[in-house]
Amino acid sequence: MSNANSLKNIIFSLLLTLALSNSTFSQPLQKHIAITQFVEHVATDAVRKGLLEELEKKGYQEGKNLTVYYDNAQGSAVLAGQIARKFLGLNPDVIVTITTPSTQAMVKAVKNSIPIVFSAVTDPLGAGLVSSLKDHPENVTGVMDAPPVKQQIEFLKTLVPTAKKLGVIYNPGDNGSIASLKKIREEATAQNLILVEATPIKSSDIQASVLQLVRKVDAIYIPLDNMVVSAMKTVSSLALKNNLPLFSADSGSVESGALACLGYSYHQTGLKTGEIVAKVLQGEKSSEIEVESPDKIGIFINRNALETLKISLPETIRNQAHFY
Repeated sequence: MSNANSLKNIIFSLLLTLALSNSTFSQPLQKHIAITQFVEHVATDAVRKGLLEELEKKGYQEGKNLTVYYDNAQGSAVLAGQIARKFLGLNPDVIVTITTPSTQAMVKAVKNSIPIVFSAVTDPLGAGLVSSLKDHPENVTGVMDAPPVKQQIEFLKTLVPTAKKLGVIYNPGDNGSIASLKKIREEATAQNLILVEATPIKSSDIQASVLQLVRKVDAIYIPLDNMVVSAMKTVSSLALKNNLPLFSADSGSVESGALACLGYSYHQTGLKTGEIVAKVLQGEKSSEIEVESPDKIGIFINRNALETLKISLPETIRNQAHFY
């Protein structure tokens, strides 16, 4: 073989290697993520949908270069623990936990061995998930969704200016509710509202809790409570039947029948979560990524509830609102 041909072959091999190398680096390598949520309802499902949408934008497409494991604890702490142990055995690149109970179960089982990115967690500090929102050694980060309680109650009073007594329904065993409750009580007092609390322990108690508030309150507020939110269609139907304006801390509940919410879009929360997961998949340490919050607060209105209750919206709110 001539020297010229040898040189051509060497150049061809180098170019082929470079092309393959560039192709490899232009496409993300095969990754595995595991997603769990404590219950299925509109808000948590929206988080999961937004997460996968954002990952696809970042080049991680399920079925191509991304394998997704998913499991739902169906509101059971025991099942959440079992899922955590199963995910530990799968050893994915990232575990994504939606809601506080699932995150707590996962953190307890994984113990810093796999990166965890949480979403829709109200109080990650109070829940013992991280020691700081910014500088934390734990292999855990994510997106918190602490509701803007002060603005939410101001918004409630704007729509129901005659309200004097406010009913709150929450499960005392739900960390998300308990994290918000102190602030809810403070703001109710500050804004001259008498708070009337109803505390269902299990799902079968929820209907009785709503009826307990009928003729005792002028409006109802539902905090970020997984058990109550998962029964939102029942809660909203009973509230509407009894002519009670129902406000929620989460926007997804408005789609399920609550009158209104001033708060975060859980689809946007999912997109924000996807951004963080992509960073971890690309090599950033979850322990070095700050815990974030959704970027925007929106107004969400259920048109049927609005018309049935005959509530008049100020034009400034109507122009900003997203209607279901």
